[in-house]
Amino acid sequence: MFSRGALLCLVSATGFGLAPIFARQSYAAGIGVPSMLAVRFALAALVFWAVVLWRRPAWPSRRVLLVCAGLGAVGYACQAAFYFGALTHISASLVSLLLYAYPALVTVLAVALRRESLDRRKVVALGLSGLGLVLLLGAGGLGGPSAVGVVLGLGAALAYALYLTVADGLPRGVDLYLVSAVVCTGAALSVGAWAAPSFHLTPGWWWVGLLAVFSTVVPIITMFAGVRAVGASRAAILSCAEPAVTVVSTALVYGEPLVPVQIVGGLAVLGASFVLNARRRDVAAASPVGLELHDVTAVSPLGRTRS
Repeated sequence: MFSRGALLCLVSATGFGLAPIFARQSYAAGIGVPSMLAVRFALAALVFWAVVLWRRPAWPSRRVLLVCAGLGAVGYACQAAFYFGALTHISASLVSLLLYAYPALVTVLAVALRRESLDRRKVVALGLSGLGLVLLLGAGGLGGPSAVGVVLGLGAALAYALYLTVADGLPRGVDLYLVSAVVCTGAALSVGAWAAPSFHLTPGWWWVGLLAVFSTVVPIITMFAGVRAVGASRAAILSCAEPAVTVVSTALVYGEPLVPVQIVGGLAVLGASFVLNARRRDVAAASPVGLELHDVTAVSPLGRTRS
């Protein structure tokens, strides 16, 4: 039985997993990566600010606001730019595989910073997720990838891992919607400056609207809540359901067939979720800096994917 936090993480993974569909349709309508991301983040920011005005939460310190703005302008913007840029060079399946190097990177960084210790359950889940991703995304049809696409995909994984690590310093009590509004505003301003010289109106912008709502706003909020409920590393591994969603949705929409090995891989990825959500007997200890990893306010790329 999944916990509420685990379900929130899986909902987030589903939203981010559908992002390549909306992005591909946007590209087909003649919308470039910079323009698509600028509008995506701007629309998401407007939605979040509307919620903030309605809820009227307490405002955090100026330092926290600046950190959130920086996370959006640098971390989230770079991760999204790398991810969606990679989609223009290589397949969505391969991009997802490269992006999902980040759960291991998050765990390694957390251990290196002494914020978390490895246990048998996490090691098993990471191994199962890795094996599942190899089977799911490495079977057939991934030949001849562009070197540029591979570099961008790996860059997205590294940017997201660093993003999550920096976000670990945010206080637990900060309002999720306010943080999301500031992060998306920072990303919109950063990417908007990049998109401005080539921005133009074209039909098909409603695909970007779908990307903003269903693959940005909804998954950001559910990932925020999920991370706080189950912890950063567990949330990162649970979100490995995202590439399974990408593969299945691509097969349904574009008729790309699934081979048996990919189906087995998808089941292995989902199996990692059950391993992580088995009843725990241990109690997580507080980190040396006074925060537990469930205090992390992480936003997924994606688009990640994460995106």
